[in-house]
Amino acid sequence: MKQKTALLVFLLLTLLAGQPARAEETVMLSQGQTIYVPAYSHIYVGDREHPFLLTVTLSLRNVDTKHKVTLTAVNYYDTQGRLLKKYLTQPRILGPLESTRYVVPQQDKSGGSGANFIVEWKSEQMVNPPIVEAVMIGAASQQGISFTSRGQAINTTN
Repeated sequence: MKQKTALLVFLLLTLLAGQPARAEETVMLSQGQTIYVPAYSHIYVGDREHPFLLTVTLSLRNVDTKHKVTLTAVNYYDTQGRLLKKYLTQPRILGPLESTRYVVPQQDKSGGSGANFIVEWKSEQMVNPPIVEAVMIGAASQQGISFTSRGQAINTTN
């Protein structure tokens, strides 16, 4: 009987843990963040680890409906952590619900399989943090692949 009860409790907790977000959950607001975004200029295919080149699109979306956010840095790094490119020469303002993108061409394999972006943003008000994603896509010889990776805040200003 105890085993059946324990199993039932385990199944119930498992089901509850997988529930979607509810409207009453608290939204975490911020005035700025540093965001790490995994990117892949190529991935490996087959037993011989043949590189499959990918186009990388970094997508930045201001999801706040009332306030602007200011991008202060969009930097691209290679697998060894070396800075390859600074995409901003001056801050870039994104208005409410505005989006922008930065592209690493498919033939640019300098980032490697462990490439990444560091994105920094700020706002004068507490806002919904932007959604920052990398979209990777490539096609060759009638084979195509696409996938995304979501940014992770590594520093937050409140």
